[in-house]
Amino acid sequence: MTRPESDPTGLHRVLDRPAVLPQAAQRLDARRELWSDEVRIRVERLNLDAASYRQLERTHTTGGQPGGQVDGDAIRSAVLDIVATRGKMQNPETGSGGMLVGTVEEVGPDSPLGLQVGDRVTTLVSLTLTPLVIEDGLAAWDGLGEQVPCDGYAVLFGRSIAAVIPDDLPVPLSLSVMDVCGAPALTARVVREYVAAGRVPRVAVIGGAGKSGSLSLVAARDAGAGRTIGVVPHRVEADLLSGAGLADDVTIADARDPVALRDAVLKAGGPADVTVVCVDVPGCEGGAVLATAEGGTVVFFSMATSFSAAALGAEGLAADVRMLVGNGYVPGHAAYAMELLRGHDGVRRLFESRLD
Repeated sequence: MTRPESDPTGLHRVLDRPAVLPQAAQRLDARRELWSDEVRIRVERLNLDAASYRQLERTHTTGGQPGGQVDGDAIRSAVLDIVATRGKMQNPETGSGGMLVGTVEEVGPDSPLGLQVGDRVTTLVSLTLTPLVIEDGLAAWDGLGEQVPCDGYAVLFGRSIAAVIPDDLPVPLSLSVMDVCGAPALTARVVREYVAAGRVPRVAVIGGAGKSGSLSLVAARDAGAGRTIGVVPHRVEADLLSGAGLADDVTIADARDPVALRDAVLKAGGPADVTVVCVDVPGCEGGAVLATAEGGTVVFFSMATSFSAAALGAEGLAADVRMLVGNGYVPGHAAYAMELLRGHDGVRRLFESRLD
């Protein structure tokens, strides 16, 4: 077969016919040989998307319920099977993947990414569109966490995004932050829009003690929010978030219960002008809409979100809210997230506690 012409979006690596974009493809060509505008990374660690890992964990837990015995070997086998079958890490149930860290081992002569051999980088594009080969069988991973020690290689396209890992932070911490760096950047952008219009918004973050949620709370305050509300599912998370000092108010509610979520946000000083959804479980769309003031904004960052449920739910409630999909990319998002981490001891402690 004639080798296809290179395309900066990665279309030349798509094996589906008719061709689709790499993220939508069932299979990618993961050969190690590069086209002229590509970069190959020697992978040392994967960071699985939270929604993807939670789905794998539920599937491979005794009884499929919290508290059951998690089968790490089965999770490891499932990830290996996905990558071998698809040429990329894309959970077929959630459609999500994650990101990786590694060292640049070859750069095509026409690559526009500005990377050099030997650079230690993290990718800022999803594993769902990144050609990937695992060569060590994930032998160093027990299957019991989102961060996956790995030996293999991945390929970046001309329009991929990667960032050189900072020298002053541990690699697992950097990877954990960059995995969610789109959320705080977009949150800050939305809050600044309100401030520029002469409004000081109230911001509620659902899943406020998580990685994307904690950074979004800090970003909201940094951008000029008047009041920040962190919503968490139980007391342990509430204590974590309160101890970090990242929200003006911390409230407990099951985000899947629309009325309970609305009432919790109202009691904490809502409704919110901006509601940011950062949880990794389905069924939170209606509550997010109910917790948001008329004319407000809901930002969905969770890959567990049903966008049809969000749109039809808002319509059914006659709710005049703007709904945004966080796509993970805002110019300067990685540098901004690292700036927030360095500048706020509370959010750094929270991230480090997640890595223990």
